[in-house]
Amino acid sequence: MRILVTGANGQLGREITKQGQNHELIVTDFSALDITDGQAVASFFREVKPQAVVHCAAYTNVDGAESDMDGAFRVNVIGAQNIAAGCLETGARMAYVSTDYVFDGNGNTLYRESDPVNPETVYGRTKFQGEEIVRQILGRHYILRTAWLYGDGNNFVRTMLKLAADHTSLKVVNDQIGTPTSTVDLAKTIFQLLNTDAYGTYHATCQGQCSWYDFAREIFKKTGKNIDVLPVTTAQFPRPAKRPAYSVLDNYMLRMTVGDPMREWKEALAQYLA
Repeated sequence: MRILVTGANGQLGREITKQGQNHELIVTDFSALDITDGQAVASFFREVKPQAVVHCAAYTNVDGAESDMDGAFRVNVIGAQNIAAGCLETGARMAYVSTDYVFDGNGNTLYRESDPVNPETVYGRTKFQGEEIVRQILGRHYILRTAWLYGDGNNFVRTMLKLAADHTSLKVVNDQIGTPTSTVDLAKTIFQLLNTDAYGTYHATCQGQCSWYDFAREIFKKTGKNIDVLPVTTAQFPRPAKRPAYSVLDNYMLRMTVGDPMREWKEALAQYLA
C-alpha cells in the first residue's frame, strides 16, 4: 500500500515509518509539505497518489495554543481539511490522530466513542473541529483518539529520566488520571485498521489507568532509580491550558470491530524502557 505519513518527524510519525517498512511510504514534515496550503496539498496528492494517509501532523503545544488560536486552527482544522480533500480527490483512506482533550475530563467513568464531547482548551477544540471536518469530507476515515503518548522523541518518560539525573526528589501531579500509551501500540492499531473497511471513530490507548505520579513511580521502579516522588495537585502547578482531571478512554469500538491490540500500560512501558 502506498501510504503518505504527515508529521513524520514526530513521535508517532517515526513509529509509523518504522512499522511501515513493508509498505511504500511517502514521509513528510512541515518543511516538505505545508498542510495549511490547500493548493500545495492538492498538487502533492495528485503527484504522489497515495492509497492511504496517516495524518500525524498537528499543533500539539497545548499551552501555546491558548495564546495562538489562529495558529492551532490553521494546522489542526485547515490542515485536516486539506488532507481530507486530497484523500477524497485521489480515493485514499485517512487515519486522523485525535486526542482525549476532546472531553472535559470532569467525569469519573471511562469515555466511549459515543460519549458527548466538551473540549475546554483551544487544542481540544481545534482537534475536535479537525475530526468534524474529516467526517464531513471523507467517508473512508478512521479517527483515533489517544492520550499520554510516548515514543521516539520528547515525552514524559524521557523528561522524568532526565530530571532524575540531577534530583533526588521530584514533585509530580497526582490528581490527573489517564493512560500512558506507547506509539508502538498505536501504530500497530493504525496499520490494523488501514487493512479494513471498518471506518469510524475509535479510542486507542493502552489498557489501565494511573496518575502522572503513578506513571513517574513506575518509570523509576522499572529503571531502578531511587527517586523520592512527591504527589502534588494540579493547582500547585498552574498552566495556561486546563488539563483534564479524568480522561481514561475505553477502546470500545476496537473491541467491537477489529479487536483491541493495545497492551496494558505497564507492559508497554517495560518494553519501551528496555
